[in-house]
Amino acid sequence: MSQLELLGWCSFFAAQINEDHPTTGGEPGRVTGDYGQEAAVALAAGEVIAAARPADDGPRPTVGDWVLAAPGGPRDLHRINRVLVRRSALVRKAAGGVTTQQVLAANVDVVFIVMGLDGDANARRLERWTAAAWESGAEPVVLLNKADIAADAAAWLGAVGDAAPGVAAHLVSAVSGEGTETIGERLTGGRTGVLVGSSGVGKSTLVNRLLGAERQRIAAVRDHDHRGRHTTSSRELFLLPGGGCLIDGPGIRELQLWSGDEGFDAAFADIAALAASCRFRDCCHAGEPGCAVAAAVADGRVAAERVASFHKLRREIASLAARQDGLARQEERRRWRAIHKSMRHLPPKGGAG
Repeated sequence: MSQLELLGWCSFFAAQINEDHPTTGGEPGRVTGDYGQEAAVALAAGEVIAAARPADDGPRPTVGDWVLAAPGGPRDLHRINRVLVRRSALVRKAAGGVTTQQVLAANVDVVFIVMGLDGDANARRLERWTAAAWESGAEPVVLLNKADIAADAAAWLGAVGDAAPGVAAHLVSAVSGEGTETIGERLTGGRTGVLVGSSGVGKSTLVNRLLGAERQRIAAVRDHDHRGRHTTSSRELFLLPGGGCLIDGPGIRELQLWSGDEGFDAAFADIAALAASCRFRDCCHAGEPGCAVAAAVADGRVAAERVASFHKLRREIASLAARQDGLARQEERRRWRAIHKSMRHLPPKGGAG
């Protein structure tokens, strides 16, 4: 298997290159590091550093992207000429009040949602990550880390089953190695995974365990609560010794969904199934008579907190979609104003040149 194939190169990406001129625009490579103005790109012959802004004004590359790169960029860097179309993308709304997206990782097959059994695990946050993972086009898998110090590990497996029905969950320990083999097993055959979660849950320690070397900087846990400290400041992709790739990055404090129709439906498929039995087709599950969701809450089949989270995320997605539509309309009006302004400066038709 070639170096590019080990990194996940396949026919989906090869088909995007002109068959008559396969090297037009540079040679293919995968972005393995995002360092702001620069990016590390793994080519067939080795890794190079390239300017992060593509020459064709396409999307800014992120870790996991496949690109066409060539020498001759600014500051003696390589130049990224093109970002190939992605198979999947893990996206969130950028933190803060701006209405824009942030791509966390591209072309991933598995989103490993890491939660620490030291006080970090949270069912409501898990629902958000599950929806984002399904929306990305990848498969979510939950890793309950620090199982070696948890007294209620088995109970959390049950809680994951309630908050993320149908999603695989594993007890792991980055320190002892317990359960970590499940990560590599899901990445064989050139597949790519990404570790996501809060700061200090042990993502970088898991990477070091899988690599068999201290590649990611880590810090000792705090003595009073065993919580980890934030150390990772950039996203990187690593080629695992047993095959497959794994992306690590900074912890995420705030996860707001960027879009979520398909991901939201998949994350709350259990509630959708119940809703099919509601008396009214347009039931909002907010006190209407004959509501099957309310009945499931009353008899303990579904937690009231999960239904409240269902409503909250649905409102959040609708509000964001409305803001996105408003921004799109503003951009369209600006575009037409620019067109009309330029037309006023054209000479009259049939007039002197």
